[in-house]
Amino acid sequence: MAESSAPVRSGENWAVRAFDRSDTESVVALWAEAGLTRPWNDPRLDIERKLTVQPELFLVVEDGEARSVAAPIVGTVMAGYDGHRGWLYYLATARSHRRQGIARSLVREAERLLLDMGCPKVQLMVREGNEGALGFYDDLGYERFSVSNTGRRLIVDA
Repeated sequence: MAESSAPVRSGENWAVRAFDRSDTESVVALWAEAGLTRPWNDPRLDIERKLTVQPELFLVVEDGEARSVAAPIVGTVMAGYDGHRGWLYYLATARSHRRQGIARSLVREAERLLLDMGCPKVQLMVREGNEGALGFYDDLGYERFSVSNTGRRLIVDA
């Protein structure tokens, strides 16, 4: 894991930190609220798989005002680096916590960690029609480009 002395991004009542297994149910609930889950992808299996490869690149934000022992997760991002380029997945912010800089901070922290690993470029995929997400990434300086994505499922989660 790449260590850095740079501060973790934070807001008044939240801070970006690494995922912990105890966050699982709160993360899955957030992804469902944000519309990121799909019937063919078991989110718990996605989490387990991520924890076997670069788990330090799975970041969350918990609600700092929550009064419970297990504060709800209000932001997530998964990142990965394959030696050629970095990728971002599962960026989400709870509806109740949007417009506070959480998603921007998650992206910037993921970028910092990727850069610490020597990653020269980061990319992500946005589903067709998600203009809000595209506008968000435009504001962060991401460039749109046209590609055709293809894929093949090797393990069926159903």
